[in-house]
Amino acid sequence: MQSTVALVADKAERVSLQLDVMREIRQQLLPYQVGDRPITGTTVISDGSTIDSLTLMDMIMALEDRFDVSLPINLIAEVRTVDQLADTVLTLCARA
Repeated sequence: MQSTVALVADKAERVSLQLDVMREIRQQLLPYQVGDRPITGTTVISDGSTIDSLTLMDMIMALEDRFDVSLPINLIAEVRTVDQLADTVLTLCARA
Protein backbone atom coordinates (compact mmCIF):
# COMPACT_ATOMS: atom_id res chain seq x y z
CA MET A 1 0.00 0.00 0.00
CA GLN A 2 1.31 3.44 -0.91
CA SER A 3 2.09 5.90 1.81
CA THR A 4 0.27 9.20 2.06
CA VAL A 5 3.43 11.01 0.94
CA ALA A 6 3.66 8.85 -2.18
CA LEU A 7 -0.02 9.39 -2.98
CA VAL A 8 0.36 13.17 -2.62
CA ALA A 9 3.47 13.08 -4.82
CA ASP A 10 1.62 11.06 -7.49
CA LYS A 11 -1.29 13.51 -7.41
CA ALA A 12 1.07 16.50 -7.67
CA GLU A 13 2.83 14.88 -10.62
CA ARG A 14 -0.50 14.26 -12.40
CA VAL A 15 -1.61 17.86 -11.81
CA SER A 16 1.73 19.15 -13.09
CA LEU A 17 1.44 17.01 -16.23
CA GLN A 18 -2.15 18.17 -16.74
CA LEU A 19 -1.04 21.81 -16.55
CA ASP A 20 1.82 21.12 -18.98
CA VAL A 21 -0.54 19.49 -21.48
CA MET A 22 -3.08 22.33 -21.26
CA ARG A 23 -0.32 24.94 -21.58
CA GLU A 24 1.09 23.22 -24.67
CA ILE A 25 -2.32 22.95 -26.35
CA ARG A 26 -3.09 26.61 -25.65
CA GLN A 27 0.32 27.61 -26.99
CA GLN A 28 -0.36 25.67 -30.19
CA LEU A 29 -3.78 27.33 -30.57
CA LEU A 30 -2.70 30.93 -29.84
CA PRO A 31 -2.09 31.82 -33.51
CA TYR A 32 -5.68 30.79 -34.25
CA GLN A 33 -7.33 32.59 -31.33
CA VAL A 34 -10.40 34.54 -32.38
CA GLY A 35 -10.36 38.12 -31.10
CA ASP A 36 -10.17 38.48 -27.34
CA ARG A 37 -11.93 35.17 -26.64
CA PRO A 38 -9.74 33.16 -24.29
CA ILE A 39 -8.75 29.61 -25.11
CA THR A 40 -10.44 27.48 -22.45
CA GLY A 41 -11.12 23.81 -21.92
CA THR A 42 -14.42 24.15 -23.78
CA THR A 43 -12.87 25.81 -26.83
CA VAL A 44 -13.86 23.76 -29.89
CA ILE A 45 -10.80 22.94 -31.98
CA SER A 46 -11.97 20.42 -34.54
CA ASP A 47 -15.00 21.92 -36.23
CA GLY A 48 -13.00 23.42 -39.11
CA SER A 49 -13.65 27.02 -38.09
CA THR A 50 -10.82 27.27 -35.55
CA ILE A 51 -8.11 25.32 -37.37
CA ASP A 52 -8.06 23.13 -40.46
CA SER A 53 -7.34 19.41 -40.41
CA LEU A 54 -3.71 19.78 -41.53
CA THR A 55 -3.00 22.26 -38.75
CA LEU A 56 -4.70 19.94 -36.28
CA MET A 57 -2.46 17.07 -37.39
CA ASP A 58 0.62 19.30 -37.00
CA MET A 59 -0.55 20.15 -33.50
CA ILE A 60 -1.13 16.47 -32.71
CA MET A 61 2.38 15.58 -33.90
CA ALA A 62 3.85 18.34 -31.72
CA LEU A 63 1.93 16.99 -28.71
CA GLU A 64 3.10 13.45 -29.49
CA ASP A 65 6.72 14.61 -29.61
CA ARG A 66 6.43 16.77 -26.50
CA PHE A 67 4.78 14.11 -24.32
CA ASP A 68 6.23 11.00 -25.98
CA VAL A 69 2.86 9.44 -26.80
CA SER A 70 1.14 8.25 -29.95
CA LEU A 71 -2.39 9.50 -30.50
CA PRO A 72 -4.38 6.95 -32.54
CA ILE A 73 -6.23 8.52 -35.46
CA ASN A 74 -9.56 7.06 -34.30
CA LEU A 75 -9.21 8.93 -30.98
CA ILE A 76 -8.24 12.16 -32.72
CA ALA A 77 -11.40 11.97 -34.83
CA GLU A 78 -13.50 12.03 -31.64
CA VAL A 79 -11.75 15.04 -30.08
CA ARG A 80 -13.64 18.32 -30.32
CA THR A 81 -12.50 20.49 -27.42
CA VAL A 82 -9.28 21.46 -25.68
CA ASP A 83 -10.34 19.46 -22.60
CA GLN A 84 -11.01 16.34 -24.68
CA LEU A 85 -7.61 16.61 -26.36
CA ALA A 86 -5.89 17.15 -23.02
CA ASP A 87 -7.72 14.19 -21.47
CA THR A 88 -6.71 11.99 -24.40
CA VAL A 89 -3.04 12.95 -24.05
CA LEU A 90 -3.14 12.47 -20.26
CA THR A 91 -4.76 9.04 -20.59
CA LEU A 92 -2.06 7.94 -23.02
CA CYS A 93 0.68 9.35 -20.76
CA ALA A 94 -0.72 7.35 -17.84
CA ARG A 95 -0.54 4.14 -19.90
CA ALA A 96 3.08 4.74 -20.92
